[in-house]
Amino acid sequence: MIEFAQIRKMSDRELEDSLKQAKQDLWAARFALSTRQLADTSTIPKHRRTIARIMTVQLERQAAGASTGGAATATATTATTTATAGATKRTKR
Repeated sequence: MIEFAQIRKMSDRELEDSLKQAKQDLWAARFALSTRQLADTSTIPKHRRTIARIMTVQLERQAAGASTGGAATATATTATTTATAGATKRTKR
C-alpha cells in the first residue's frame, strides 16, 4: 500500500488516478470476497486506508488553496455542504 510520504509527493492528477485505482482495487477485493475467492481478507481494510490517505491529502490541498484563495470560497463550500446534508436528512424520513 502507499505511504503518506509517497502520496504527498504526487501531483493532483496522480492523486486522482491513484484514488480511482484504489477504489477499483477495493471493489475487486469485495467482489472476490463475496464469491469466496479472496484468500487474504486483510486487503480490504488496506485498500480503505489507502483511499482515506489519498482523500486526506486532497482535502489538505483544497484547504490550503481555500485559505489562500479567500474566505468566500470556504463559506460557499460550507453552505453547499450544509444544504446537501439537510436535503439528505429530509429524504430519509
